[in-house]
Amino acid sequence: MKKWIWQQENYPNFTYDSKKLENLIQKISLEQGYLIALTQTMNKDNIIQRQAEALLNEAINTALIEGEVLNRDSVKASIAKKFGFRDIDYNKIDNSIEYLIEVLIDANTNYDAKLTQERLFAWHGAIFPKAYDKFNAINVATFRGEETMQVVGGYAGNEIVYYEAPPKSILEKEMQTFLNWFNSTNDDLIKACIAHLWFVIIHPFDDGNGRIARAITDLVLSKIENSKISRLYSMSSAINDDRKGYYKALEYTTGYIKKEDNFLDITFWCEWFLQTLYKALIDAKDRLNFIIIKTKFWDKNRDKNLNSRQIKVLNFILDIGIENFKGNLSKKKYMSISSSSSTTASRDILELLEIGCIKQVEGTDGRNISYEIVI
Repeated sequence: MKKWIWQQENYPNFTYDSKKLENLIQKISLEQGYLIALTQTMNKDNIIQRQAEALLNEAINTALIEGEVLNRDSVKASIAKKFGFRDIDYNKIDNSIEYLIEVLIDANTNYDAKLTQERLFAWHGAIFPKAYDKFNAINVATFRGEETMQVVGGYAGNEIVYYEAPPKSILEKEMQTFLNWFNSTNDDLIKACIAHLWFVIIHPFDDGNGRIARAITDLVLSKIENSKISRLYSMSSAINDDRKGYYKALEYTTGYIKKEDNFLDITFWCEWFLQTLYKALIDAKDRLNFIIIKTKFWDKNRDKNLNSRQIKVLNFILDIGIENFKGNLSKKKYMSISSSSSTTASRDILELLEIGCIKQVEGTDGRNISYEIVI
């Protein structure tokens, strides 16, 4: 029985319902345009700050999807070094994390370079510099070995095969077909959907296939956007937020979930992928708007003689996001954030009111009085 998608007649001639995807593609294009417009209102330092944050989230989440937890401080140190930031803690830099960062940056910036077998091998070698995945030795910078490649779940004695990849005997041919298609096809959102899925279907490596598939996705998106905005959002973060949906979409499309017909129809996968990309763009828009609001606030209040406690409290609220700071600012919260006494907190709040940094929330007074930042 031909169960898996790569066993079907006419594979890899994938089909999809373009009408079902049309609205999503339009929404994504609008958000991409909005992000580009937003960046034109921001200064270079703020854009670099957001790029570093997005890269941090991408590195952590592309590993987390595969069950690998990276040290956040090590990732931050490696990114700080790459961006040339000051105050780098070199003791926290991990070479293997540095190599992963290099892969992500390469995918996001060198989008005009062809995707070749050599480039994929270089990425794979960078992700696994020690030729080990945890305690298991793996083939690095080369295709997987002769053993059947299966994605297995469940528990000992009751294993479930969620997917079985094409055998080693046809692997090189499969990869050459994929690379020829990738390098000769115009870059658009559907190509991003197909490229990610197709690479996962082939599963050419012992490990790291998901991470490299997501780097390939970044490569296509960066080409579409001329790298103007792709480094401002993290697709892997959005995928990790819906990891169950990710694997369900793959299982439904690649053959684990049985379909009666239309075995090569990938509309379900494309819908999930595009919805996830849309969420990533919305998240980036919210984060950029937050940076703009914070910059606007400090531009207006930079010359005011604020003490360290007041600056700490205001930054605390701005960093969380005004809409996420539950219950507005009270004296009790001020005391907690600034580690100050009741008398000091009252004096600081009064000063902030007088200079217009905060205002009393309408309808609150007495013991229940609260304040909000004035943007």
